[in-house]
Amino acid sequence: MVASPLSSDETITGRHRVVVIGGGSAGISVAARLRRAGVRDVTLVEPSDSHWYQPLWTLVGGGQASLRSTRRAEAAVIPDGVRWIRRHALAVDPDARTVTLSGGAELAYEYLVMAPGLQLDWDAVPGLAEAVGHDRVCSNYAPEYAPRTWDLIRNMRSGTAVFTHPASPLKCGGAPQKIAYLAADHWRRRKVLGRVRVILVIPDATLFKVPEWGRVLEQVADRYGIEVRLRSEMTAVHGDRREVVITDHGSGREEIVSYDLLHAVPPQSAPDWVKSGPLADPASPQGFVAADRHTLRHPRHPEVFALGDVADLPTSKTGAAVRKQAPVVAANLLDAMRGRRPEHRYDGYTSCPLVTARDRMLLAEFDYDLKPSPTFPLIDTFKERRDMWVFKRYLLPQIYWHGMLTGRL
Repeated sequence: MVASPLSSDETITGRHRVVVIGGGSAGISVAARLRRAGVRDVTLVEPSDSHWYQPLWTLVGGGQASLRSTRRAEAAVIPDGVRWIRRHALAVDPDARTVTLSGGAELAYEYLVMAPGLQLDWDAVPGLAEAVGHDRVCSNYAPEYAPRTWDLIRNMRSGTAVFTHPASPLKCGGAPQKIAYLAADHWRRRKVLGRVRVILVIPDATLFKVPEWGRVLEQVADRYGIEVRLRSEMTAVHGDRREVVITDHGSGREEIVSYDLLHAVPPQSAPDWVKSGPLADPASPQGFVAADRHTLRHPRHPEVFALGDVADLPTSKTGAAVRKQAPVVAANLLDAMRGRRPEHRYDGYTSCPLVTARDRMLLAEFDYDLKPSPTFPLIDTFKERRDMWVFKRYLLPQIYWHGMLTGRL
């Protein structure tokens, strides 16, 4: 059954048992679990008519998947029985327990789930907003630009390719370097890698924060001859001159690099209305929603829960993290509705499928303590594996569409 959004203020206003803000992976997963648990009054606020499986955008940029295969109509993924309000959320008043929507309507709620995702701050890097999509600048972080990544990679025979990673927390922290490996592998197979200078700009002191996988990625970068700039960041783009400014945060030195391909990943933050609102964590520069790291409950407003990319949690922001967070939020919300103390706990599990070649992948899984937490303990995930690549390319999308979004996994 395909859902239809509510439109008139008369059908929108009123008091709702549970309001979920955000119809991405986090919001849909929680809504589905609540419905499966018998909660009748679940309302979802989501303005988009498209639902994207974003983990495949790296492979779109690498020429291994079509953009079309990553999209489904939002109406098709709304759980049965969930009210869908296709409007933008503009503000939350947690004291009055209301959500203000575009068009002026106001929702009253008993419980609120915050899952609006992140926004891409293209304007945070001078010149980037004007250059992306033009001037040989691409990005796998937006569907309108991901196909351009592959166009630039497959048409490049020589020159300089720069791949960047912002210093702020971001969706899928491994994605900025995965496309560098896919591009280098393509050029190697085309026997032109020796004529391409590949620069990977990383803001951290290591390629990956979990040492067991970081060491393997260092070997991957060496294999392709990639110049890794640690503790560095893209700080400006001059698209008309095809130049990018790279700043070394250790020395403060700025380097201007002429590029023939720039894969730029923008800084990311909570939506503006969230970061300026009362649910944001004052300690979060990006305005992420405050949440207990284990129960995912807001520390000042116990009727509010947060999960997914917008939650201020000390773990990587990935779909795999959402898959573990959603059951915790749903279970703890049900406990709260029944007058019980929420005791279900999220341990920080996240996963980063690190594609290192056209047919090879590392599967990095770890928790808050950066301790490896393998789903497949009998498989050596510290090695580049073809079966793990097949798992990402073909099995994970099916698990997502048919298991995670339906509240079954």
